[in-house]
Order: sequence, then C-alpha cells, then structure tokens
Amino acid sequence: METSSSDTRIARTLTGVFDVRGAHVLVTGAASGIGFAFAKVMADCGARVTLTDSDGTRLDDVTRELAGRGLEVRAAALDVTDEAAVRRVVDDADATWGGLDVVFANAGIAIIPGFAIEGGQQLDTADTAAWEKVLAVNLSGVFFTMKAAAAVMKPRRSGRIVVTSSIAGLRGEPYVEYAYLASKAAVINMVRQAALELAPYDIRVNAIAPGPFVTRIATGELPGEELRASWGRIVALGRMGETEELKGAALLLASAAASFITGVVLPVDGGALVLTPGV
Repeated sequence: METSSSDTRIARTLTGVFDVRGAHVLVTGAASGIGFAFAKVMADCGARVTLTDSDGTRLDDVTRELAGRGLEVRAAALDVTDEAAVRRVVDDADATWGGLDVVFANAGIAIIPGFAIEGGQQLDTADTAAWEKVLAVNLSGVFFTMKAAAAVMKPRRSGRIVVTSSIAGLRGEPYVEYAYLASKAAVINMVRQAALELAPYDIRVNAIAPGPFVTRIATGELPGEELRASWGRIVALGRMGETEELKGAALLLASAAASFITGVVLPVDGGALVLTPGV
C-alpha cells in the first residue's frame, strides 16, 4: 500500500504532537512495574528522566539498563513519605535538568489483598498499622510529590503533573484492601483540586487510573495463574494488562497532545469499568 504525501504530512504532525524529546521528567516509584514503564517510554522518546524509588538496588539496576542503551537518565533514591526528601530530590532534578516539565507521582504500595481473596483483609479485623503505612505512601507521598512539583513549575508557569490512581478509586473493588481503595479515591479529588488551582499557571494535572495490571505491587511477586484468572473475570478483555500497555496514556498526558486536558481521570482498564461499573 502506497503512502500519499498527505498521509506523510499527517503522520509528521501527529509525531510532533506527541513529541517529548528534551523534556525534563521525574518519575516516583520508577524501579519496577508501572513507574518503570512510564520512565522507559519517556526516555525512549527522548526525554531526560530522573527515576526515583525507595528500592535503591533495583533503582540502580534499571537506571543502568536504560543508560546502557544511550538514554538520558539518572537515579535518585527516595522515600516519598519523607516530605523534606521529596522536596530535595525534586529541587535537585529541577536544578540538574534546568527545569522540570513533567512529574509522574506514581509511587504506591499495597500490603494485603481485599476481602474477595482468601486470606484477604476483612473490615472488622483490618490492621491499623497497615492502613497508615499504605496511606503514607499512596496519599501523603502523592501529595508531597505534587506539592514539590508545583513549587518548581509555578514560577515558570508551565508543567504537567500525572498521578497514578486506580479504577479502585472510582468504585468498590473487593480484590484490594481498604487503604489502597481509599488512597486512590482521595488522590483523584486532589488531582481535580490541583487542576483548578494550577490552570492559571499553565500547569496541567491529570490522573491515570489503571485496572488490574501484572506487577509486583502487593507481594513482591508477579501474580500467578489463579490470580490472573480471577482478575480476568472482571475485565471485559478477559485478562490483566501488561505495564507496556500504559505507555500510550503516559505519553499522551506528558505531551502537547494533552494541551487542552486537565483535571481528567483516564481509566486504562481493559474494559473493567464497562463490565462491572459498580461493585
């Protein structure tokens, strides 16, 4: 099939719209899973990326992997529950790159499955310490990251903040714990509030709400076949997603393609919300 000159012009225009070459990006929780997918797509597309994570060993490994391919990346160990540390890392990335264009507030944890899974969390016996630990990372950590990002972006009157929420923040979800669900719902309203506040500064704030993806978030291990099958039954496409399938959403919200998008929660869920809009 031949390509016409008009087709070529359209392709070039679209490429420009999604162009992030030279953009200065920071990703929290970047050593594995969804965060690594975000960092990788940004670096692969020509951005300069600071990867942060609390797991320093894994962080160094994945950063070396990307650097070995000639990509512009750097690592910074970070516990997002430490507000002062978050500000230092963001300020350092801002100084190193000469500004921050995009910040992905992605770091998140889960400790125990929800009540629908055998051995999962029950409301009447839920562990308070586990609740507080998850909220510290998933809610306070996101808030600290957004706060630090706004501090460096407002003076330049430009920037994009992308928060990782979850479809568990949009509905009841019996496969996840209470703190995870509560934190993901809370960050959605923070995104909407920040989008309103920061719009006059030309800063876009949006959220990606993944459905069930194959990651190590809860146990440190990839989900087995039985768990994958359980998740697959509540997804219209009949399977869990692979983190590679989140790259398009990340590129969209980090690029000029999203120039008129702010305060949005973008589900990437294989049709889970369509199949079961409420639980």
